Amino acid sequence: MKKVLVVDDTKNIRMILTKCLELEGYEVMTASDGKQALELFGNNTFDLAFLDIKLPEIRGTEVLKRIREAGIRTPVIIITAYATVKNAVDCTNLGAVAYIQKPFSAEKIRSVLKEFGLKTVNIEKAAAQPADLISDARGFLEQNQYHKALEVLKTALSIELNNPEIYLLISNSYRGMNQPGNAQRFYQFYKTFTT
Repeated sequence: MKKVLVVDDTKNIRMILTKCLELEGYEVMTASDGKQALELFGNNTFDLAFLDIKLPEIRGTEVLKRIREAGIRTPVIIITAYATVKNAVDCTNLGAVAYIQKPFSAEKIRSVLKEFGLKTVNIEKAAAQPADLISDARGFLEQNQYHKALEVLKTALSIELNNPEIYLLISNSYRGMNQPGNAQRFYQFYKTFTT
């Protein structure tokens, strides 16, 4: 399984990227600041990293500079809400392979993974609408068909990562499947959107 590092000081961004990448079949590790990121780079080998520019402790550009100086050649994709030409040039000069502006969609992440030849889940999603998938999942839940509901909801989540209702319904599916740990984890994701 390919391993990806997500570095961002915003919890929701880390969570959304993690879910998107896990749905695509990746093992994901996260860091909330530059210091943690450097520790993780020092102790692990990653196939890809998503790195925010504005980080506490050590800025993303400095993290990128230090890992390159240490001989770490992991492809790094810069994510930022503050896109400037200077930042893009600086990051490219430091060896970043792509530059994504926030907010981004699950589709954008999938296209970046494809661009670098990394595997993406082969699900026919083009015609699927999240609202229709959520409606189908509710029907499956009412019929106690928890596995079917979960499959539909995973597809919905891969299209629309920031819809809290999807996380709640996934939690309900896992609860129906008697998986309280997973149910609680997705309920916590739901709560981060609603608090």
